[in-house]
Amino acid sequence: MPNDSITLTLPDGAKKTFPKNTTGYEVAESISTGLARNALSITFNASILDLDRPLKSDGEISINTWEDDDGKYTFWHSSAHILAEAIQELYPDAKFGIGPPIETGFYYDIDFGGHSFGQEDLEKVEDKMIEMARKKSEFERETVDQTEAIEYYKKKGNEYKVDLIEDLDDQEITFYTQGNFTDLCRGPHIPHTGLVKAVKLTSLAGAYWRGDVDSKQLTRIYGVSFPKQKLLKEHLEQVEEAKRRDHKKLGKQLKIYMIDQMVGPGLPLWLPNGTTLRRTLEAFLRDEQLKRGYQEVITPHIANLELYKTSGHYPYYQDSQFNPFGVEGDEYMLKPMNCPHHHRIYSSDLRSYRELPIRLAEFGSVYRYEQSGELNGLSRVRGFTQDDAHIYCTHDQLKDEIKNTIELTQHVFNTFGMPVDIRLSFRDDNDKKYGGNSEYWDRAQAEIKEVADEMQLDYRVAKGEASFYGPKIDFIIRDAIGRKWQLGTVQVDYVMPERFDLTYVGSDNDKHRPVIIHRAPFGSMERFVSILIEHFAGDFPLWLAPLQAKVLPISEDYSEYAANVESELKAIGMRVEMDNRSEQIGSKIRDAETSKIPYMIIVGSDEQDNDSVSVRRHKQGDIGTFPLKDFIYKLNEEVNQKQLPPTHNS
Repeated sequence: MPNDSITLTLPDGAKKTFPKNTTGYEVAESISTGLARNALSITFNASILDLDRPLKSDGEISINTWEDDDGKYTFWHSSAHILAEAIQELYPDAKFGIGPPIETGFYYDIDFGGHSFGQEDLEKVEDKMIEMARKKSEFERETVDQTEAIEYYKKKGNEYKVDLIEDLDDQEITFYTQGNFTDLCRGPHIPHTGLVKAVKLTSLAGAYWRGDVDSKQLTRIYGVSFPKQKLLKEHLEQVEEAKRRDHKKLGKQLKIYMIDQMVGPGLPLWLPNGTTLRRTLEAFLRDEQLKRGYQEVITPHIANLELYKTSGHYPYYQDSQFNPFGVEGDEYMLKPMNCPHHHRIYSSDLRSYRELPIRLAEFGSVYRYEQSGELNGLSRVRGFTQDDAHIYCTHDQLKDEIKNTIELTQHVFNTFGMPVDIRLSFRDDNDKKYGGNSEYWDRAQAEIKEVADEMQLDYRVAKGEASFYGPKIDFIIRDAIGRKWQLGTVQVDYVMPERFDLTYVGSDNDKHRPVIIHRAPFGSMERFVSILIEHFAGDFPLWLAPLQAKVLPISEDYSEYAANVESELKAIGMRVEMDNRSEQIGSKIRDAETSKIPYMIIVGSDEQDNDSVSVRRHKQGDIGTFPLKDFIYKLNEEVNQKQLPPTHNS
């Protein structure tokens, strides 16, 4: 009977019929015994589920292993529960807050009551976690009603879980149990704890309950886990390499930026080297935008609070915004977003369909209130510049405009040798945070997926990751040592045209709503530069390096020729300096190497006599002697082609 079967679209696109209530594990087994053996969870219709969940309807299914992001999510989610189980064994009076997976592992927020817990306690918790994992306890899911769930945690004296449950009206509430530990959780989890073979608890931090500074501060334990000990060893080696590349350390060494307490935490000052780097990045993107028909605008750093009330950014993002302040009887606020300003520019004139698409771009500074404990160099700041653009187009133009923004974003990351993973971030229908008409959301999500399919993008769908006003395409790049960073984003927005009453006159002489695309390849200049520093370990491509070459005369006798070389390089736009100190040439070379300058140009008697230069490349050493004009041509080619450094590990 038709009602007793379901049709599933498998990862290879094939459709296959299964009995209703077939589990994800059984689907995996039907594909491959090896796949079933390595399966951690499934993704069914964009939701990550336990392997043993019965499937009751048609849909798309993928099997998640350790090689998939969704598989790691499940693995680390389960590891957070094993951490809590270990803590419960060692500290029976501990009370648990939240324990989610994150991009690089997991954490759990814990109230240890009167017990002090420090770095020295982590090792014994690690040992207990492995002991718990070896029991191979299955994760068992149970659905409970709200009253029952609240009563359970009241008996345990856990006010944190009660607080969470009271916010779950009209939502399914589930408990997961492994061994002697039960937790409020919507899942999913791995089949059993025994899959966790290696654990490292990495750090401790304080965390206010639900981010409220007036609430109690809990102890946050961070950790990471793996299905093989070898993977943990590789991870720890990567951590050490990341320390070597730390942008805070290199940013100081290379004089990129500084943080000054008198100016304020989270408000970076760009030094000359950093300013050159940043302006070069801006020029690169500005040129690409001009080729694609963007118009640049500039908007102020503050605006009337009514602007952000209309957009919904206030009060939606109120906790992360600086407080409003009074000006002549009105309330103003530091700009948290550029988009409302651009919408007002669009609405300042009567628009015709013949003008569309209108593409407005800005390197616009915005301000967000981040708690001091969350600030981190350039990667988490309170004042930053977004490479924002907003495209106002007709519905018929939408798909082509999305494609163009995707191509631009891909071009940006390809230029830096950064492989890209793509995530389609859609709404979670069970979450009430999203604005706008559900029909618009469904339409926008369908169109984004159509574009991704037509462009044959390799993507995954993530429910619940959308912005409050629209679904988006997120670009997650991998740096030179394999770490992932979410950077560029493309968002489709049907909500703001309604809120700002944006219109254009169509060919029928009636008014219509445009569609808006929000787009920012870099995301923010500050965070992007922090990632670039670490991606290249400070060894920037020649076109991007703040100082591209240093001319090193062997002695003062050759200073005049060295100055001539410097002048000729500057004449073609190279950023070059001459080191005319009375130091030994070896010392000058060492200093240039430490400063990670791409080229060292050494001149002495032979070079002067032959109008040539001897050249060293950073990290490569001596690369030969060239006629000056040939070397200038070589530099021009390397800059114009935006070549990656020869030693870059992309």
